[in-house]
Amino acid sequence: MRMIGPVLVALATLCSTAPAQSASLLDYVGECVPFARAASGIQIYGNAWTWWDQADGRYRRGETPRVGAVIVFEKSAQLRLGHVAVVSRVVTRRVLMITHANWSRQNGERGHAEQDVTLTDVSPNNDWTSVKVWYRDRDGLGGSIYPVYGFIYGNPDAAAPRALARAVPAPELTGRNPDYVGALIDAY
Repeated sequence: MRMIGPVLVALATLCSTAPAQSASLLDYVGECVPFARAASGIQIYGNAWTWWDQADGRYRRGETPRVGAVIVFEKSAQLRLGHVAVVSRVVTRRVLMITHANWSRQNGERGHAEQDVTLTDVSPNNDWTSVKVWYRDRDGLGGSIYPVYGFIYGNPDAAAPRALARAVPAPELTGRNPDYVGALIDAY
């Protein structure tokens, strides 16, 4: 019975491997949540769809995309646990680039990080509540429309009961030469 404590600690350590331990953030293979936390600096834990409510009173939230903000996808039939991604570029009012993990298949498997992926707002009111995401398997925007809660910004909510440090996005959040033209072609 006395061995259970050390075993649980060892197991927790193995299960909590974070992308920051990779040689590069972009070498990461795993779930979207630890990747988004490492890429954005926003310290929220739990399933992706829970981030929106968890951010309330801790981080500012809104519907305007900003570089370094986390976009939170709602739980849906296609995304049972939701999804989180980090805004890497704002291309136009309705087109972004995101950096995220565990979306497209690469070499036949999910989980890999992808940098500067096109995401387009398809919501009727231009408020980022519905989006389409570029999908490597189709080499273009996927056909699915995903509901989105909004964006969580890296600066703490001024009304937060406890002080939070400003989140600092990872330097690898965006590439040196993102394909703006390709993003616009994908979106339109």
